[in-house]
Amino acid sequence: MIQNVSRRAFLGAMGAAGLILVVGCERRASAAGEPKYGADSMPHGWVDNPLAFVAIGADGTVTITCHRSEMGQGVRTSLPMVLADELEADWRRVRVRQATGDEERFGNQDTDGSRSMRHFFAPMRRCGAAARNMLEQAAAASWGVPLGEVEAVNHEVIHRPTKRRIGYGELAAAASRLPVPARDALRLKNPSQFRYIGKGEIGLVDGPDIVTGRAQYGIDPVLEGMMFAVVARPPVYGGKVASYDAAAALKVPGVVQVVEIPGTPPPSEFQPLGGIAVIARNTWAAIQGRQALKITWQDGPNAAYDSTAYRATLEQAARAPGEVVRNQGDVAAAMSSAARRVEAEYYIPHMAQAPMEPPAATARIVDGRCEVWTATQAPQATRDRVSKRLGLPFDRVTVNVTLLGGGFGRKSKPDYVVEAALLSRAMNGAPVKVTWTREDDVQHGYYHTVSVERLEAGLDAAGKPVAWLHRSVAPSIASIFGPDSQHEAPFERGMGLANVPFLIPNLRVENPAAQAHTRIGWYRSVSNIPHAFAIQSFVAELAAAAGRDPKDYLLELLGPARRIDPRTISDSWNYTESPVLYPLDTGRLRRVIETAAQQAGWGRKLPAGQGLGIAAHYSFVTYVAAVVEVVVNGKGEIAIPRIDVALDCGPQVNPDRVRSQIEGACVMGAGNALVSEITFKAGRVEQSNFHDYQVARINVAPRDIRVHLIASSFDAPLGGVGEPGVPPIAPALCNAIFAATGKRIRRLPIRDQLAASSGSGA
Repeated sequence: MIQNVSRRAFLGAMGAAGLILVVGCERRASAAGEPKYGADSMPHGWVDNPLAFVAIGADGTVTITCHRSEMGQGVRTSLPMVLADELEADWRRVRVRQATGDEERFGNQDTDGSRSMRHFFAPMRRCGAAARNMLEQAAAASWGVPLGEVEAVNHEVIHRPTKRRIGYGELAAAASRLPVPARDALRLKNPSQFRYIGKGEIGLVDGPDIVTGRAQYGIDPVLEGMMFAVVARPPVYGGKVASYDAAAALKVPGVVQVVEIPGTPPPSEFQPLGGIAVIARNTWAAIQGRQALKITWQDGPNAAYDSTAYRATLEQAARAPGEVVRNQGDVAAAMSSAARRVEAEYYIPHMAQAPMEPPAATARIVDGRCEVWTATQAPQATRDRVSKRLGLPFDRVTVNVTLLGGGFGRKSKPDYVVEAALLSRAMNGAPVKVTWTREDDVQHGYYHTVSVERLEAGLDAAGKPVAWLHRSVAPSIASIFGPDSQHEAPFERGMGLANVPFLIPNLRVENPAAQAHTRIGWYRSVSNIPHAFAIQSFVAELAAAAGRDPKDYLLELLGPARRIDPRTISDSWNYTESPVLYPLDTGRLRRVIETAAQQAGWGRKLPAGQGLGIAAHYSFVTYVAAVVEVVVNGKGEIAIPRIDVALDCGPQVNPDRVRSQIEGACVMGAGNALVSEITFKAGRVEQSNFHDYQVARINVAPRDIRVHLIASSFDAPLGGVGEPGVPPIAPALCNAIFAATGKRIRRLPIRDQLAASSGSGA
């Protein structure tokens, strides 16, 4: 059973049921001036206070609170599983509750960046170990025996000499009166003692509810007296309502009220776009009422945004010098003396996250307190924006987090929740549910950036690069936060652009300016997608120019195994992780390339029209390589019989979920490459639903995905898993298409390019 729980409700409910054990530890304070990395660098950092995360009832039931958002990655299973393992809890007697938004109590709750497990694996272990230690102390005291003679095993404490046993429920009251053990005194398990961690044998805790339809998503909450709303938003970013006539809408049966939501001029951050809301007694009536509205829009400064023209603008920028991101050697001199020069431009369009469940939120205001129910990746940001927009004290806003029917970065931005809160206020605090239709989601989102990547290389007589120039031009996510953000932010540059790890003596990376004309937002793997597509495609082009095998050529560019301090290659971000603990390790990158190639049977002879392509990428402190097998028929239609992916993410806490995440990444990566594209005309998104904004369906999905996990000791640091699988898929696929057809793909999505063109690039 998985429930949301506030601190007050949690203590009250568990008190009635017999809450007897609650323990806590203080969080470590950083020394003054000490650089902060990892979880320490995040807002509110980490918490390993078991009072926040674990409770044991008189009947022995262990209740573990999960503070990260569940959107299919399995975090609501995996984090509690870690705590339960150190606690020596019987998983069958564990229940999981979902935390409300409260970072002061739980630590950082922003569920993105592929960091939930790498930032909270150690704190969850310490939570479990602290509680286990106190239970053992209580048992030893009750028997009058030395602590060293007792041991917690599978929900009981055993006195080894006499084989006496006592259950956790019986010990909890006494344990709760003991001092909390100091963090440095905790005895963590040896990995050989793990019951659940690393085994991949624990099913999703919410799996039964999902498959039986009982799971609660953001669209599901129903409150007494609830109203339902949809919003007509400006079709152009930065536009606003010039005038409107609601007379016809108010005549629609079930429509209760029409409310104007003030917009936020760009940069709009996480605030609503504004528009006209129709509030009704059911969602269908609200939709019909919205269709009856007569609105005149003032389109604003982005009315001329046109994807075709903007691509030309980006291409022009990419052909001229830009802001220098990284520079080593003398690229210009090396280019001029090179035996051969190769150049290529790659285009990656806007894309929409399009989660299966579009944004939805319910809000009500009672006695000066606002409570919301929503699917959000960012409970703290949601709470903060609602508080500020309503003018309420922060502690008077409660955010209940439901399951997310997909997130992919879209649900990190709580504009839809603020809409619900504003409409509840307009209805005198009555509960109002705001539902975004698929059309709303596709046409008013925060889009993956559009990008032109230009690469040039100078080769020596042997075909080896002596010079490398990469210009990346893309509007930045930073543009939603500030008006002058026309260059990729350091975190975007650190996604495979600045930190390319090739052994090339003369290497230069530039970032020409690009102005944003729509909301740019996080999308699974973010700027790793365009950077990996361009770089890994270009490496294959260089291999072809040199007459070399693409895999061998890629390994030669990486050179011997090296541990590179990212700061020495112009990456000061490094996914917020310590450059000492997380250097860029080319040996690990080489290993995933070699593993994927070996497992895929790289070099095997294939029939005409079939080919293998390879690509590799480092992202979210994880190393991934993919080999894609492709079949292209006479009509230019593409099928993907198989993808082999090798992954080195460090220790694998829940291998089953790791595999699932990589399998999903392969499908999403294939969709990105083959069909997904958002385009603009007159400032408006041209797509509206899945008939014209396509994602990978079963007909284009890979038939066979084989995930090869690189074994790692639990002494090693953890990497990310949710996002790193996406970036290498598109370049590996396009490289396979070249191997099968001799045609080079430089523009995504591929769609019908193979049927329409016969040149060396598109």
